[in-house]
Amino acid sequence: MAQVYFYYSAMNAGKSTSLLQSSYNYRERGMETLLLKPQIDQREGGGKIVSRIGLSGEAHEFLNTDDLLQLVSEACESKQLACVLIDECQFLTRLQVEQLCSVSDELGIPVLCYGLRTDFQGKLFEGSSALLAWADRIHELKTICHCGKKATMNLRMGPDGKAVKEGAQVEIGGNERYVALCRKHWREMMS
Repeated sequence: MAQVYFYYSAMNAGKSTSLLQSSYNYRERGMETLLLKPQIDQREGGGKIVSRIGLSGEAHEFLNTDDLLQLVSEACESKQLACVLIDECQFLTRLQVEQLCSVSDELGIPVLCYGLRTDFQGKLFEGSSALLAWADRIHELKTICHCGKKATMNLRMGPDGKAVKEGAQVEIGGNERYVALCRKHWREMMS
């Protein structure tokens, strides 16, 4: 039975690496996968999911207005999909998470979603909130703070090297803008 999976973590825990490894495992067994990523994330250019350790895979980009059930249904017309994998799933809308649940429930295709749980202010993203509510399986991928404790928070850094405490929820960036911290050190930096 197909299910919806939500793999979440703080920054730099290997979410994209895990997604690409999962896709590889399916393809190694002769099964087709569909990789999706939000168009808003253009760090590595369009149409690619790239991990920090150098793995990459071709991905179909989507907008927050796209119907993902329709997109997956159309992809199924040309090939039999064994799995749908979504990178940066925190940028999904609530409606798109519902559509992905329909991919699992109606089309019988497993959906693996990888993304952040919270933003730099410790607030849930819309997509993450919906996945926490509706995913069949929820898994935390772990990374560590500079102190050695588990990192659960994302700190946005300004050009001056100081913590950013206000601003838009979405600001695309990687290691140059965000640091994964344990809650204690995140709170110290945000105070």
